[in-house]
Amino acid sequence: MVISIARFKALPGGAEMMEQRFPAFQPQIEVLERLPEGTLGRAYAGMIRSLNYDADFFRPRDTSTEGLWLTQRIATTHDIHHVIAGLNTQAQGESAVLAITATQIGFPAYVLLNLLASFKAFRFQPADHEAISRAIAHGQRVGLQAKPLVLQRWEEGWEKPLSQWREELAIPMATGETFSANYE
Repeated sequence: MVISIARFKALPGGAEMMEQRFPAFQPQIEVLERLPEGTLGRAYAGMIRSLNYDADFFRPRDTSTEGLWLTQRIATTHDIHHVIAGLNTQAQGESAVLAITATQIGFPAYVLLNLLASFKAFRFQPADHEAISRAIAHGQRVGLQAKPLVLQRWEEGWEKPLSQWREELAIPMATGETFSANYE
């Protein structure tokens, strides 16, 4: 975790965001649902509702240390990464999203989960190995090409069109892949 914290703090604005303990993410789904079609907020609310997720699942937790704060930030914004990168929530889409953060800051849990997903497919589900490998590779490509997703202050840009976010962050889309999703 020490390496992830150091990598996060080395990103432009990362040290400041961590030092401020940028507030815990607390979406108000009912408010986001009223935003115009095509906005990040509306797309995120639609995903949360369509999957029957509990929007209050990530309540504020202890963020007194850098590691606790970073873990909270990563966990609470994970589903936004699905929306912003156009990746589904099935196993392949999850691995792609994990690969983005793992590539950008080396978050240990995500590195390990993708290693295990790849091994599981290779050893026990060989028919799925190519697809999971493509998903992880795509997530790594996004992680290398896009601006750091973990640094984005999504809460301050719910009204911004999803297409504008993607363009500004230089996110390559996975159009036509089994792990892609359209949340617009």
